[in-house]
Amino acid sequence: MSRLEVANVEVRFGGVAALRGVDLGADAGSVTGLIGPNGAGKTTLFNVVTGLCKANSGKVLLDGEPIGQLAPHRRARLGIARTFQRLEIFGSLTVRENILVSAEIRRRWARDGSRPRDVAEEILAEVNLEHLANVRADTLPTGMARLVEVGRALATRPRVLLLDEPSSGLDDRESDELGELLRRVAGRGVAVLLVEHDVELVMSVCSLVHVLDFGRILAVGTPAEIKSNPEVRAAYLGTEEPDGKSDRSEVTGAYA
Repeated sequence: MSRLEVANVEVRFGGVAALRGVDLGADAGSVTGLIGPNGAGKTTLFNVVTGLCKANSGKVLLDGEPIGQLAPHRRARLGIARTFQRLEIFGSLTVRENILVSAEIRRRWARDGSRPRDVAEEILAEVNLEHLANVRADTLPTGMARLVEVGRALATRPRVLLLDEPSSGLDDRESDELGELLRRVAGRGVAVLLVEHDVELVMSVCSLVHVLDFGRILAVGTPAEIKSNPEVRAAYLGTEEPDGKSDRSEVTGAYA
């Protein structure tokens, strides 16, 4: 049984079907990828899981228990945390304060004796932002600000972590470090669901990849299976034209 399970979820906005019968699972201890072009429905699916968008039909389950009727804050308290495609940080606060806010809020409902300041320092070290701890968040480049958002999510001690394009703005070295971070987080038993345009990152850290296309799951498989899937290649990775030229020269540009 998957830690997070989405079963036959449908979402319609007026006459437009944003998600159509989507099934998806994210296992504890693994990084699961969700890729597809702009408008495929990836962020909508995140919004359904976190309660920001109500599904017209289908189920969302956490460890086998349905949570589709719960408010977003109730789902957060059950252990679901996320980042956003559009960066959401407290710009007037420092990096440390952004993470500390999350740790303080968690202490109020978790009542586990955790010390928020200790948690904040631990997370700063984990996401490699100790050197920026006292910098205002709104002065950071996009890549570093996204790591602040990841750190803030980790400060809630999630069971499920949803990441919406966390590598945006990171250089190659920083993306590699992010990959190592995701492996460590998953190694602690967290179910990580990764939406990402950086295909190289997805293929290097994910044990299973779901491909979403026009609101439907086009394919599910290991990174090797996804890369060799003819439907995925035709839709995203490019196919060989009769003249021998590929219809897409950049693999990463096929995803968003």
